[in-house]
Amino acid sequence: MRLMWKNKKTEKKRERKAAYKKQVREKMLHHPESVRGKLMRELIQDITATSSGHKFQNGEYRKEPKEPEWICPMHFCMEPIVMERFSMEYLEPKKKRNERVILQLHGGGYIGPMKNRYRDFAVLYSKALRGGSVLTIDYRVAPEHPFPAALEDAFDAYEWLLRQGYSDRQIFLAGDSAGGGLALALCHYRKDKGASLPNGLILMSPWTDLTGSGVSYRENYHRDPLFGNTEDSMIKNLDYVGDADPKNPYISPLFGAFDGFPPMLIQVGSYEMLLSDSVQVAEKVKAAHGKVRLSIYEGMFHVFQMAGSLLPEAKDAWREVIQYLDIMQERM
Repeated sequence: MRLMWKNKKTEKKRERKAAYKKQVREKMLHHPESVRGKLMRELIQDITATSSGHKFQNGEYRKEPKEPEWICPMHFCMEPIVMERFSMEYLEPKKKRNERVILQLHGGGYIGPMKNRYRDFAVLYSKALRGGSVLTIDYRVAPEHPFPAALEDAFDAYEWLLRQGYSDRQIFLAGDSAGGGLALALCHYRKDKGASLPNGLILMSPWTDLTGSGVSYRENYHRDPLFGNTEDSMIKNLDYVGDADPKNPYISPLFGAFDGFPPMLIQVGSYEMLLSDSVQVAEKVKAAHGKVRLSIYEGMFHVFQMAGSLLPEAKDAWREVIQYLDIMQERM
């Protein structure tokens, strides 16, 4: 009897402990001011406050990144592809489960090359497709290659997928920051040329207005840990625009017409200076009777999805990507 009573007591103690952990997790997940989110923002702010400005000015950010060799996960294979003006990487699982593909357009303010984090993103996107492939392009960047270089490379990559036998219904565009804006610009460009459009878009904190006209550029200036409190940030660098009109929809897709666009998922943090870029695009898509899901993650910073499992909000965002792709699969 004493042993049974002891076992029951231990079991109740474990249940209370599990319930407490669950409560803490829920608070972390739903509280508008996530503790881990605050710590991540402060860390980013410490780094960018001391180094970003001179890196943009002397071109260091544009140089080939000094990163360790990326090791492809054992259940995937990655094929490098050399195009005439740029290079690409085609990732697919060894046990391919479907014929869907994501064309990933990386961020970096149109001045930064592709980095290992986007190879990691490609793996996450492949898993989100439940066994599909991902084509990531290392498009040409400014100042050596201003507009329309990145757009031309994105267009060529899309056409490459079509030549491989993919249909538009099987292709999704995904991009973060400048890559998100480039994905929208590519859709404007293809639509204007009478070319086909992809099945859907996944946009993480897309940079859609290079004129910086949105209210969040002012309201979030002192809250954005990455771009705020400085005039030397990436979003102030307009080398990509060159002599072109920054309101050109192929540069700032916000200023284009969104009728006929495919359904899109837009994710953005509430602390971003680029918040307006997402909100205004979503409004224009709705006004054009298009389908868009805009998810504003409270207290989050620019492309917080890179935090992966470190942040509940990032995990939530990737679950939302999976849900979006599952819904789009049902439409195919």
